[in-house]
Amino acid sequence: MGAGHAHKLYRAGSSPVHALPPHTKLAAGFAFVVVVVSTPREAMWAFGAYAVLLGVVAAVARVPAGFLLKRLLIEVPFVAFAVLLPFVAEGERTEVLGMSLSVSGLWGAWNVLAKGTLGVAASVLLASTTELRELLLGLQRLKLPPLLVQIASFMIRYGDLITDEMRRMRIARESRGFEARGIRHWGVLAESAGALFIRSYERGERVHLAMVSRGYAGVMPVIDEVTASRAQWSYALALPCAALVVCLLGWVL
Repeated sequence: MGAGHAHKLYRAGSSPVHALPPHTKLAAGFAFVVVVVSTPREAMWAFGAYAVLLGVVAAVARVPAGFLLKRLLIEVPFVAFAVLLPFVAEGERTEVLGMSLSVSGLWGAWNVLAKGTLGVAASVLLASTTELRELLLGLQRLKLPPLLVQIASFMIRYGDLITDEMRRMRIARESRGFEARGIRHWGVLAESAGALFIRSYERGERVHLAMVSRGYAGVMPVIDEVTASRAQWSYALALPCAALVVCLLGWVL
């Protein structure tokens, strides 16, 4: 199985993090996020320690800070939600810069912002050091349901193709003088969306029939078998283990 093209989040390199087997990085990233979410929100210093740990990983992976920060912009909607919490939450109020804010809302905003940012940063680091094809192999190696892995594989394979077809349909509309300027043009856009759905469905049927004619029986063949040594597992799990120590200290202190 495979998805030959690289995604925009991936940053090619030859660092020790890039060289780790994908399933070890997936397991380490998931464990790190679980530890971060389990940390009490009052242990503010612990989240600073987690950020330092991710900074060390980024330095080892040779991922520039600018590259990482630019891709963290994906969490802007969650930041906006967190900013609103102190204003709309109920309960005890406090004055901050002349504004009356909810104490529980402030803690909730901090909780969402800190844990969300760390989770997104860990995901970006994983994506920037692991190709899509390797991620799929890692998911398969971790015994995820084969159907889910295959759906993800086809989504990656045909996502660009569907996007390109949307672009061609837009160019065709514009070449005929169409320009969406208001609600009266929504019908044309709806018809385009319906046509795109039908074309995608028919393409899926053709691809499935082609696969069945070549012996497909519900399971994709594994071309590259990825394995990990005990040392590689130890190296990958160093991040969540260090985070776990910080989390336990956060509960104790």
